[in-house]
Amino acid sequence: MSPGIRRAGLLGVLVVAVLASALAVVYAKHENRKLFAELQALTAQRDQLEVDWSRLQVEQGTWSTHARVEQLARGDMHMRNPLPGEIRSLP
Repeated sequence: MSPGIRRAGLLGVLVVAVLASALAVVYAKHENRKLFAELQALTAQRDQLEVDWSRLQVEQGTWSTHARVEQLARGDMHMRNPLPGEIRSLP
């Protein structure tokens, strides 16, 4: 094999390697941008879910206050405090 053909073959291999490397860099950069955009969307979704969770905790606290429970017991269930004569205790 002559040195010219050997150099041409080596040059061809190097060109292919450089092109493959360049394509790999472009692909990696594209994947990085795509994953970063997905991360941003998931972060925004997490933040919104945390806001919703906080709002639901406040709402649950509001619905379960003693005053609210007593209001429902008196209004919807027609409950009342027992009269002194209605109270019995065991000996």
